Amino acid sequence: MKVRLIILLFGLIATPLVTSAHVKWFTKLEPKKLPIEQILSSEFIFISLFIALLLALLSQLIPKLMDIPGVSKIDRKLDSYRKYSRYILKYGTAVAFILQLLNATMFAPEFTINRTWQTIIMWIIIIALLIPHHIASKIAALVMLGLFVNIWSHAGWFHMLDYGFYLAIIGVLLVGKTGLDTFSFPFLYLGTGLSLCWVAVEKWVYPMMTTDIIYDHHVPTFGFDPELFVVLAAFIEFVVGYLLVVGILNRVLAVVVTILFILTTTIFGYTEVVGHGMIHIVLIIFIIEGISFYHPPIKMHKTRIDQMIFVFLNFLFVLSTFLLIYYRFA
Repeated sequence: MKVRLIILLFGLIATPLVTSAHVKWFTKLEPKKLPIEQILSSEFIFISLFIALLLALLSQLIPKLMDIPGVSKIDRKLDSYRKYSRYILKYGTAVAFILQLLNATMFAPEFTINRTWQTIIMWIIIIALLIPHHIASKIAALVMLGLFVNIWSHAGWFHMLDYGFYLAIIGVLLVGKTGLDTFSFPFLYLGTGLSLCWVAVEKWVYPMMTTDIIYDHHVPTFGFDPELFVVLAAFIEFVVGYLLVVGILNRVLAVVVTILFILTTTIFGYTEVVGHGMIHIVLIIFIIEGISFYHPPIKMHKTRIDQMIFVFLNFLFVLSTFLLIYYRFA
């Protein structure tokens, strides 16, 4: 059984199409919470320990990638594009909001535009972002924040945590050209990573919503039960978010996840493009920026064994915390 799970895990890492799909956008099934004792199955516990150990090893193996011929050259080339990161975020956000406006939605496909004032606000944000001045960016960010809070007041704070990365984007736009500028991209890493972790837990707590998507969209499960596939797919999404926060494998990870998001459009279509357009922009920035500006938590520990122990235990702690908090308030 354990060997089978390991094989499946690596297979899912190669092609986890359902991992990137936001469950609420593609199913009409009412959420039904799974009992906690069913979530914490023997398979769940084994996979958690296996991934924690794998990440501990990766923390030491990833730096060795720089020794591969050509990798350091690519790394330096990407470094030269850092000066464009803020422009990519600013104008990329404008493009993402244009796509949302054309789809008559705000921030995500589930929040539809049903008032004229909402359309006007969306246009104000887009126009302000397209103006090449940091003051205009700050105005756009403040208007975005107001619209986000308005949706938050109706949808609820628990629901809007799925889209917490928008608060990170707003923060980056607000602190541009200020004394807090150096904290902007680390905050973007943190906000995006935590959002991905939060969304992943939904698949464990409400697995039937995801299995419904698998059946309706004929998502391949590699011959395994859809229920087990959902558990592993959620682990992959959680690991992606965790790696962004901890600061391991950011550039390579961003490339892989971007490819996966592109692949999901072949199954979920235009809704997927609109819903994850903003995530694509953020991942492009991660590819360019790497972690040069970010002092990852793992660097607090000097020796390799300390770093490995930190990653192993920290992953289990973060996983447990997210699962228990989500389950408590779901």
